[in-house]
Parts: sequence; C-alpha cells; structure tokens
Amino acid sequence: VQLQASGGGLVQAGGSLRLSCAASGRTSIPYTMGWFRQAPGKEREFVAGITRNGVSTSYANSVKGRFTISRDNAKNMMNLQMNSLRPEDTAVYYCASKTAYTTVIGTTRGWYNSWGQGTLVTVSS
Repeated sequence: VQLQASGGGLVQAGGSLRLSCAASGRTSIPYTMGWFRQAPGKEREFVAGITRNGVSTSYANSVKGRFTISRDNAKNMMNLQMNSLRPEDTAVYYCASKTAYTTVIGTTRGWYNSWGQGTLVTVSS
C-alpha cells in the first residue's frame, strides 16, 4: 500500500493543523494506521494510532488531549487533528500502516510495514 501524507505547514503556537494520509494501491483497507514524527536530531517517535474499525485509538502522552486521530475507510483516509500546537511539536510527521491482520495498535517504528513520505509541521513561538 502507498501512503501519501499532507497538510503540514507553519503555524503559531496555540494554533491548529489537520494532517491527512491517503492510502492507495491495495484492494483491502489497511489494518492499524498510525502517525509518527521526527524532530531534527531525534528518533522517530509514535504520536497516535487507530485500529481498522476506528474503535480503538492510542496517543503518546505528549499529545493526549490535544491531538485526535480518525479515519474514513470509505475514502481510505486517515487524519490527525492537531490543536494547541507547541513549538516542541515541530517535526516531520509520517503516516504508517500495518497491512497484516491485527486488532492492536503498535507504538514502535518497526511494527508498521508501510510508510508515507512525511509532511513538515513547524510551530513558531
């Protein structure tokens, strides 16, 4: 499956952005999908994940209460609504998916087997 992330940009602290991830190239809907981010000089870290049916979600502690992950399987889309953005949220955001059957949400980079190209989010203070 191919993933295409979009929606990044420059925003002031306290502002909002909505990231989208479009999945294509596969007849079946991806299973768990997630967002990761990588700031300059840092490791790629888990941000949020959502199961195939959208019932279960998981968030990194640093974004709980500010970010909301969702998906629309009819459109093969996943979104990340980011509110109350902080300068420390600045990073390249990547969407990822697990194409093998699963009902859980992995939080490590190696657990996902398909990745998008990333979209840059810059939060100014």
